[in-house]
Amino acid sequence: MSAEGMAMKPWRSGMRDALPLLGGYLPVAISFGLVAVQAGLTPWQAIAISALIYAGASQFVLVSMIAAGSPWWLALTMTLLINLRHIVYAPNLATWLPRSRHWLWLMHGLTDQIFALAQARLPRVAESARIGWFIGAALLAWSSWVIGTALGAYAGEWLMMQWPLLGRVMPFALPALFLVLLVPHCTSRHGAIALGVSVITAMLFTLNELEHIGVPIAALCGLLCYQFNPAGRKISPMRDDNE
Repeated sequence: MSAEGMAMKPWRSGMRDALPLLGGYLPVAISFGLVAVQAGLTPWQAIAISALIYAGASQFVLVSMIAAGSPWWLALTMTLLINLRHIVYAPNLATWLPRSRHWLWLMHGLTDQIFALAQARLPRVAESARIGWFIGAALLAWSSWVIGTALGAYAGEWLMMQWPLLGRVMPFALPALFLVLLVPHCTSRHGAIALGVSVITAMLFTLNELEHIGVPIAALCGLLCYQFNPAGRKISPMRDDNE
């Protein structure tokens, strides 16, 4: 195999592993494109939001607040609050990725699903290939999100008329995909406890109509539960409890 082929192998591997994500990304992105245009944005504005912000829940909140006439500073503040959970993701992902001068733009590709996929796959990828793997996986996911937004913005209404059931399924595609990626990490006692704490915390905030800040707080609570066992002894990220 040529040196060029060897260099591209991590990219291809990352893209291959990320292919299942398209089943969750495309429907939700199409839904966002349609919602954004219905809220008064142009198709290109919707596509730009997906390309630059690239955060599903935050994008829907941003568009809904803009449509309601909220000030831009308030809409952007809410977007940042929802994305605070990435403060939890990044340090854990750094455990598996080598240092790189490209960290800033690499992190633009970090989403809930890419994080879960990376935590499952990176330990089995050679350290020298991890950056390439991450770029391939993140690039495929990001591209599908932008393409899905474009489809929704330009052809969303036609798609809904052709397949009315699609509109009912779309909102559940991404959460269902994330649960599928999350379940393998919750087979141990610590993982199950962390998941339970996160779910209960998120539900409590949601019941009090504080879901936007509840998501990052729930993620932080779950992380703390996973990182510390009941006796207070810290365990390393992604450690197998059966070892």
